[in-house]
Amino acid sequence: MKRDFKFWWNCSRAFALPVTVMSWLVVFIFAIDGNIFNGILALFGVCFAHLATNIFDDYNDYKILSKDEKYLKSAQICKCKLITDGVISHKGMLAAGIVCCLIAAVIGALLAYLAGAGVILVAGIAAVFVLFYSKFTLIGLGEFAVGMTYGPLLFEGVYYVMTGHFSKEVLILSFAVVMFVIAFLYAHTVLDYDGDLCSHKKTLACSFKNKNDALKALIAFYIAGYLFIALFAFTSHNFVVLASYITIPLVYLLYKSMKVYNSDKKFVPEVFWWNYPLGNWEHITEEGTQSFYLRLYLARNINTYFTLIICLALVLEKIF
Repeated sequence: MKRDFKFWWNCSRAFALPVTVMSWLVVFIFAIDGNIFNGILALFGVCFAHLATNIFDDYNDYKILSKDEKYLKSAQICKCKLITDGVISHKGMLAAGIVCCLIAAVIGALLAYLAGAGVILVAGIAAVFVLFYSKFTLIGLGEFAVGMTYGPLLFEGVYYVMTGHFSKEVLILSFAVVMFVIAFLYAHTVLDYDGDLCSHKKTLACSFKNKNDALKALIAFYIAGYLFIALFAFTSHNFVVLASYITIPLVYLLYKSMKVYNSDKKFVPEVFWWNYPLGNWEHITEEGTQSFYLRLYLARNINTYFTLIICLALVLEKIF
């Protein structure tokens, strides 16, 4: 495969970036009266940190899975696909992750210079979760790491570089949004249940006796997100954000679809508008992973729709 933009997009699993961008957009709009340049610069830093996390995750997964051929065979067909197909070497994957980390670090240093020392605290804690995310997943703290990174750290960090201080209201808003981010991650771990068991990952999903029990916990994250956005609505008096509840039917559809997947991984459901955009679909079809990615894309889109509605509600509050 040619080392072009498309190659690195696939290598870093950048299809999940909308999750990061939409989370950032929520707090960016909330702090829009602040320093816009700093806020946009923070987006690039967060995105590169996200890509680094994805790359290091595949790097460490392969390091474990490659110890035994049966591990690789039991994992999802798309698991570490670029490495197993020889498209990129194991060391090449590590190098790509380091490059992404360095770019994120440079942006973080610039923001610390522009906005203040608070950036160092937030970025320092976030760096621990980025560099050791795979380690956290091995001890059942993967969801906690994502919750901290995409919740309080991302929201308070962006808010700080734009306004120069932190906010309790932003903290509540971060918990509402991050529950949907965690749900997206958790949906991925449920889909990866068998492979993670083989690679000895102690994910939250793997702590359940079977995949169907693990799937039930997915609903808990969504419920928590809806409860936190209700709390934000009452504390901020912006009740328009409750329009985000219209995503509930999609959560139900995701649950049903993933329940089918648990019993038949090869069944490919019908594609509807809520599955789009289908990034890199031609390649996915060639490798036969449509069933996996259709569910994952729906989980991603639920998060996108939820946060987009919140963004619109915040914009309306600014205007009126």
